Amino acid sequence: MAEQQAAAILEQYALRPEAPFARRAWRALRNFVVRKPLGTFGAAVILLLLIFAAFPGLFATHDPNAISPLERYQGPSASHWFGTDQFGRDVYSRIVYGARTSIIIGFGVVALSATLATLIGTISGYFGGWFDILVQRLVDIAIALPGLVFIILVIQTLLDLPVLLRLILALGVLISFGLSRVVRGASIATKQFQYVEAARVIGAGDMRIVFRHILPNVVAVVLVGASIQVGGAILIESSLSFLGYGVQPPTASWGRMLNEAREQMIRAPHLAIFPGFAIFFAVFAFNMFGDALRDVLDPRLRGSR
Repeated sequence: MAEQQAAAILEQYALRPEAPFARRAWRALRNFVVRKPLGTFGAAVILLLLIFAAFPGLFATHDPNAISPLERYQGPSASHWFGTDQFGRDVYSRIVYGARTSIIIGFGVVALSATLATLIGTISGYFGGWFDILVQRLVDIAIALPGLVFIILVIQTLLDLPVLLRLILALGVLISFGLSRVVRGASIATKQFQYVEAARVIGAGDMRIVFRHILPNVVAVVLVGASIQVGGAILIESSLSFLGYGVQPPTASWGRMLNEAREQMIRAPHLAIFPGFAIFFAVFAFNMFGDALRDVLDPRLRGSR
């Protein structure tokens, strides 16, 4: 009798498509555009950044590393839209190529942090007990570490690896600890649902429950956190490049461009203005898109804005 009731509960929660996928996707996209204009703006900026990162040569007007001593510190003009820097390099072209660096680091960091956070948070929240206590105390220790010190330590220790990979490893591991707390909370809440108890009653194992019932319900939390953290990762990478621990010259990076412009703020303010705006719009776009995505994926917030 108990098994029949459990099976009925699982059938009740089974997903039944209400309409063809293409129609539902178009309806969801239309509703997103109408109800979340800031999120739509963020998605458009993100799409533009992805195109810049994938095909920078199609949009850059000059070689980003080409030096022209006779054109140093020129302001914005028809030949150099954002002016030139101290070496005569085209600032606009360097910003376009700098998008590739920011996108690679941003998405690489989020992919690593989301994977680690999902693994740690889901297992810790589902099994609970002494295992959860032990894992969370280790997470507490990791969160208490000074972030900048940890990042610099990793970057300076793994010198045999490319600098981009070192940045992704350091930032990805650091960000994953905070996100794992959010995933753990979602995992604890999900395992209390009736269909999880029903699956356990009919003999489903822990791994089947985790992968079949827990993970699908924490994916939305991970997606929202990851979309917001891309902007944070870009901002941290820019800060590290500004301090000299990021990508090294002549590779274009928005943070390094700001670092190189700090001594010429009065003479050539455009050197700081345009990279600063690039960082601002990238971080703003990911934050707005992540916020809108949270409203759409969280049923408690649907229709609240």
